Amino acid sequence: MAGRQSPPPPNGTVLSVDLGRTSTKACVTRDPDKVILIPANVAHLTVEQVRRGGFESQPTDPLLDVWLEFQGRGFAIGQLAADFGANLGVGQSKVEDALVKVLACVGFFNLKNKISVVLGLPYYSQEQFDREKEQLISLLRSPHVMSYRGELVTIDIDRVWVMPEGYGSLIWCEAQDKKTTSPDFPNLSVAVVDIGHQTTDFLMVDRFRFARGASKSEPFAMSQFYEQVAAQIQGADSQSLSLIAAVNRPEGERFFRPRGATKPTNLDDILPSLRKSFARELSDRLVAWLPERVTDVIVSGGGGEFFWNELRPLLRDAQLKGHLAKPSRKANALGQYIYGEAQLAAASKLVAAQSS
Repeated sequence: MAGRQSPPPPNGTVLSVDLGRTSTKACVTRDPDKVILIPANVAHLTVEQVRRGGFESQPTDPLLDVWLEFQGRGFAIGQLAADFGANLGVGQSKVEDALVKVLACVGFFNLKNKISVVLGLPYYSQEQFDREKEQLISLLRSPHVMSYRGELVTIDIDRVWVMPEGYGSLIWCEAQDKKTTSPDFPNLSVAVVDIGHQTTDFLMVDRFRFARGASKSEPFAMSQFYEQVAAQIQGADSQSLSLIAAVNRPEGERFFRPRGATKPTNLDDILPSLRKSFARELSDRLVAWLPERVTDVIVSGGGGEFFWNELRPLLRDAQLKGHLAKPSRKANALGQYIYGEAQLAAASKLVAAQSS
């Protein structure tokens, strides 16, 4: 699916960052092919430790070698951080290391001067969401100076918007080119089920109004599934990037060799039964939550795509119209970008109206 074409934002650059627990997804355009995915690992190092990679030539794949210096400290992000022993940080608040992850995206996209940033947070409760939202905004909104892979970068984050995780997928689905039979989401009661790594986000949206009282995030998601897979393999770590990649490969290609093992394990021998039981638990939680007025359900996230075949018949039996956001892992980042783009356009119109 291709999004509708639009002019560039009228008032600077929008950076959308989906703080996923498997990977950070980020974009500065609504083109799905230009969304980057950086593993969520962050290693806190000394400046001397991160600088030791400086002898490498710059043309190496930057996504495999993301490091920066900020406020006298060194940070490795993604695969480089995993090489230093950092895990995915399952269980931590997504506010932790959020600034470092955003700055890594700033450096990757070579952004400068003033920018606006859009992010998402889990919706455990209104109180926690508001508190973490204010923490994020105060962390991000100001000028920052860093060294990204050895190059000095100055950035001024002047606007920050934070939305509940999953809402970006609804915006992305609504922004797609429509056929006459496509759903008119702004006039429907829609449930968004975003199955991520750390949480499954259940959002209720009435005619694009976020229903706070009926929405919630649950700490039951793909991290528990990876734990179940790892428990079947001696020496496996559920936060291993290699294990996660192997689980998500096509059937016949799912081989994983934990460190110290002489032979890889064929995950096709253990995934079907685990997948079936986990999908049943996921379905039970969805049914228990699903508000009565829902007519359409948008399924999103890496876990949403992974379990789509199990969830689709459940929705059909409940006489609900199911929609898989595509591309599922990138939909939140893309929708967040569209939101930021619209906010800047509205601000630009307001300024133009006031000055005329």
